Amino acid sequence: MAELPFTRAPDSEEIFEVGSQVEVLCDHEKNGSRVRGWLLGTVVQVDPKMVAVQFQQNVYLTDGWMVPDRVLWCPKDSPNIRIPRKRKRAKVSGS
Repeated sequence: MAELPFTRAPDSEEIFEVGSQVEVLCDHEKNGSRVRGWLLGTVVQVDPKMVAVQFQQNVYLTDGWMVPDRVLWCPKDSPNIRIPRKRKRAKVSGS
């Protein structure tokens, strides 16, 4: 077999995996209004450069079109995709 030259070693550990939860900075619907913010979604496909994320809410492209299948593609190195931040839960006072 011929050897393939690499400019850098392939990553053995992927940051994003199918089925994992991520947050994407995108236009989406919240309480009936269109907003821009971080939205939780599920990774449905990963390729060498891109990640496909599916959402439960409607999401929109930057030019305003709604995405029919609710799947957005993001470059892996984009600042608009991240591992979900841990959120502090409000304490429930007991009576």
